[in-house]
Amino acid sequence: MKIWQKAIGNQKEVESFTIGRDPEFDIILAPFDVLGSMAHAEMLAKIGLLTAEENQTLQNGLREIYKEIEQGKFEIAPGVEDVHSQVEFLLTERYGEVGKKLHSGRSRNDQVLVDLKLFYRAAISDLVEESRELFELLLELSEKHKGDLMPGYTHTQLAMPSSFGLWFGSFAEGLTEDLGLLKAAFDLSNKNPLGSAAGYGSSFPLDRTFTTDLLGFSDLHHNVINAQNSRGKTERTLAFAMAGMAGTLNRLADDVCLFMNQHFGFISFPDDLTTGSSIMPHKKNPDVFELIRAKTNQIQAVPNAVSLILTNSTTGYHRDLQLLKEEIFPAIDSLKSCISMTAFMLKSIRIRENILSDSFYKHVFSVEQVNELVLKGVPFRDAYKQVGLAIESDDFAPDQSKLNHTHEGSIGNLCTEQIREKMIRALDAFNFNKVESALNSLIQ
Repeated sequence: MKIWQKAIGNQKEVESFTIGRDPEFDIILAPFDVLGSMAHAEMLAKIGLLTAEENQTLQNGLREIYKEIEQGKFEIAPGVEDVHSQVEFLLTERYGEVGKKLHSGRSRNDQVLVDLKLFYRAAISDLVEESRELFELLLELSEKHKGDLMPGYTHTQLAMPSSFGLWFGSFAEGLTEDLGLLKAAFDLSNKNPLGSAAGYGSSFPLDRTFTTDLLGFSDLHHNVINAQNSRGKTERTLAFAMAGMAGTLNRLADDVCLFMNQHFGFISFPDDLTTGSSIMPHKKNPDVFELIRAKTNQIQAVPNAVSLILTNSTTGYHRDLQLLKEEIFPAIDSLKSCISMTAFMLKSIRIRENILSDSFYKHVFSVEQVNELVLKGVPFRDAYKQVGLAIESDDFAPDQSKLNHTHEGSIGNLCTEQIREKMIRALDAFNFNKVESALNSLIQ
C-alpha cells in the first residue's frame, strides 16, 4: 500500500521499474527524514494544525524511530514505497490517527528535498573534515621535506628545480581552493525548501521561517517553484565541487604512480602498502593510487551525468530527478574514501634524498645559470643564448648545490602559514556549529 494509493495499485513491473534503487538510498536518508518531520510537526503545532499533546506524541514517536535508525534496527518493509511512507506507517501503527496528520501542508516533493538538503549538508561536513585532515598532513610533509629537492617538469620534460616541500604544499593550497567550490554547494544545500509542497505552496498558513530555524538552515527558498527547481541545481553544483576536489587528488595520485616508477625512483612506500605480481618477484605496484586515480576520474564524470539527467526538464518536479541519487550518493562515498586513503598512504611515504646532485639532472639548473648572468649585467636574451650554446656543446657544468629562491611560494619561501590561513578562512565560512546546535536541540 502506498500513501498516495486509493484503491488500485501499479502492476509489479511498473512498480519495480519506477522504484529502482531508491530503497537502498532511502535508508541513508532515513535519519534526515525524521529530522525534517520533527521540525514540520513542531510547525504544525505552532499554527494550530496539531494540538500540543498530538505534537508531543509525534515528537516522541519520531525520536524513537531516530534511535532505531541509529541502532540499525530500521528497515523499509516489503511493499512500502519509500522511507517517507515507512515513517508515516510506523507512527500510525504505533500511535494511531495522529500519524496520519503529519503530512498536512507538505508533499513528498518537498519532503524528499528536505531530506536531500540535510543529507548533502552532512555529507559536505564529512568531506570538509576529511579534507582538513589531509591538508594538515600535506602541510606537515611540506615543511618536513622543504629541503629535499626534486626536478620540476613541464610537458613531462625536465624543467627547473623543485622540492618535495613545494610539491606537497601545492596540493595543500589546492584543497583550500576546492573548499571554495564546496562552499557554493553547501550554500545551496543550506536553504530550506520545506513548505513548497508539490511546488506551488499550500493554503495552510505554514511558518516556513520557523522550520528554517529549527533545522539550522541559513535561509529558505522563498519562491516555492524555485524551491522545487533547486533539486538538480544543488546536485549539479555539488557534483562540480566534488569533481574539483577529485581533480586535485587525481593529479597527486598520478604523480605518485610516476614517481614510484623505477626510472624515477623519487618515492617509495613500505611493502605492506603495495602489491606484487603473480609471476614477477620484484614488483611493488602502486595499486592504491592507481585506484584513487580511476575513482577520481569516475567522480569527475559525475557532473556530465547529472547535467544530462537534467536536460529537457521543464519547471516543477519530474521523476527523472530520482536518478540523481544514483550518481551523487556513490560519488560522495567514493570521494570520502579517496581522501582518507590518500592521507593513510602519505603518512608512510619515503622520500629519496639528494636527487638533484646527480649530473643527469644538471640541465634543470639552466635557468639558474641564465639568471646568474643577468644579475651580473648580461642582457637576458644574451644570457639565454650563452647558456643554450653551452648545453648544446655539452659544456654546461652548473653548481647543483646552489639555489636561491626567495619570492613568495617558491622553493625557499613556501608560505606555509599563509596557506594555513587560507584553510582556516575556508573552514570558518561553513559555520557547521550553527547546524549542529540546531539539530541537537531538535533531537533532544
